[in-house]
Amino acid sequence: MTINDSIFGELEYDYIWSKDTTINFLGKETEIALIIKGDEDGKFDEDQYTAYQSLMQNWEQLQQSFLQPILDYYQQKRHELGYDIAFNENYPLIETTDELIDMITLDGIAVPYGDIREGRDIGILFNCTWDQENGLGLRLSDEKVVEVGYQDVAI
Repeated sequence: MTINDSIFGELEYDYIWSKDTTINFLGKETEIALIIKGDEDGKFDEDQYTAYQSLMQNWEQLQQSFLQPILDYYQQKRHELGYDIAFNENYPLIETTDELIDMITLDGIAVPYGDIREGRDIGILFNCTWDQENGLGLRLSDEKVVEVGYQDVAI
């Protein structure tokens, strides 16, 4: 089933509402999936619209704010796995956000149900070179990174 939502655009339903779209991420046009949680009836709540619109209005400024939390997460994960002591080619030493940019690719934006958490809740999904199976996810609340982990934190 397909609907044309006034805010999200043309969405297709296959157990989730989604569409493929293009967005600018750190100066590059990137193909991503936009995923909207919702029932089969295609009715979304006002909190979802507000969260998505706020994200899009602030997208240019927000992109850079994702990088330091991702770098911190990467360095912590690298330490937990012992790769700060023993070499692993998937977890090289990365010390700056500029080095990190080549290791991540924006994969999607997830808009969960609006009444599950406080604030404007959004998930940002990435593919990453160090964990291709689980990827990387950010959960934003009111356009601030509140959680970094595997992609499932963003869904």
